[in-house]
Amino acid sequence: MALLALALGGFGIGVTEFAAMGLLRSIADDFGLTEPQAGHVITAYALGVVVGAPLLTIWTSRWRRRTLLLVLMTLFTVGNAAAAFSPTAEILIAARFVAGIPHGAYFGVASLVAASLVGPGKQARAVSLVLLGLSVATVIGVPAATWLGEAVGWEAAFLAVGVIGALTVAAILVVVPEPPGGEPVRAREELAALARPQILATLAVGCVGFGGMFAVYTYIQWTMVDVAGIDRGWMPAVLAVYGLGMVAGNLLGGVVADRDLDRGLVAIASIMTVVLALFAVAAHHPVTALVGLFLVGTTGSALVPGLQTRLMKYAGRGQTLAAALNHSALNAANALGAWLGGMVIALGFGYTSPALAGAALAAAGLVILVGAVWTARRSADRGELRTGDNRTGELRAG
Repeated sequence: MALLALALGGFGIGVTEFAAMGLLRSIADDFGLTEPQAGHVITAYALGVVVGAPLLTIWTSRWRRRTLLLVLMTLFTVGNAAAAFSPTAEILIAARFVAGIPHGAYFGVASLVAASLVGPGKQARAVSLVLLGLSVATVIGVPAATWLGEAVGWEAAFLAVGVIGALTVAAILVVVPEPPGGEPVRAREELAALARPQILATLAVGCVGFGGMFAVYTYIQWTMVDVAGIDRGWMPAVLAVYGLGMVAGNLLGGVVADRDLDRGLVAIASIMTVVLALFAVAAHHPVTALVGLFLVGTTGSALVPGLQTRLMKYAGRGQTLAAALNHSALNAANALGAWLGGMVIALGFGYTSPALAGAALAAAGLVILVGAVWTARRSADRGELRTGDNRTGELRAG
């Protein structure tokens, strides 16, 4: 029950992050915004994650974990409720920023709490259950919220997410115990991870390369309706296709990362670059557009397990911060992709141009990744590369 309570929070976070993209056209119509202006709603949430994840991790490093989870989900609930009742676009953007602040810290802390609640050898499954809430959100929650937003109004979707947040607060209060205390990690030890070049390179890959997926997904409603010719009423089903791709990608990415971490990441990043470029062509027909969208979700999400594993591999004692910074990097990619996709649309290149801009971002991330892998192997050959202490090795084995 405690793990399900934590997964419920992940479900709510997943719904508010991705459903906003499916509702972006409705928000733009209500406030009279252009596509790039509406994209600020996405960018604001992503920037909240980017800022909140590292700051909250450092600031609350000595807080009791159950208390921190309650505070994070309360802040999440308040941000989404404020978004639902926003009278202006400016207030909506500010509310989205607030709602994004607890995102990364919640997943980092919830994963650690989940691992502490089970016996040895079961930690990975406990963490995967927390993250399962995010995957389920992309398949069920996001299409449902999109349908609700189209039927009643986009405000109802954000209000529903606020209710999910409130239910999570209540569930954590009732069924999640305070985990047993572990060895405290000082803020200085957490920050030391940022001095490691492999950590910085891996974060850069997520920040730049993952932006390609968001360049497409942010404006997916315009692309699928105006280019592919799919009726707007089918958008919940379209988003469910993307969600299924994300679930498949998460499973595939874990298997690939276990077999060969670095080569697997390079292969996935290469395929994602090609898929994004081809989507610009595939988007002109409903069937190929749906297939392309599924593959965009698959290849993009397949990167995440490998990037997380790579961060944990080189983080040493800064694993909590590394887990939070992974979400910061991915949401920086969200902001970058939304901005770049909106810019090429504003320049008059059409609704398929974000896919080409996304392919360029993915290619840039691939270049960074190849450089990091090459450097790591050279250092390993010379016996210079540090991959963390015993504590890191134990968590990786788990």
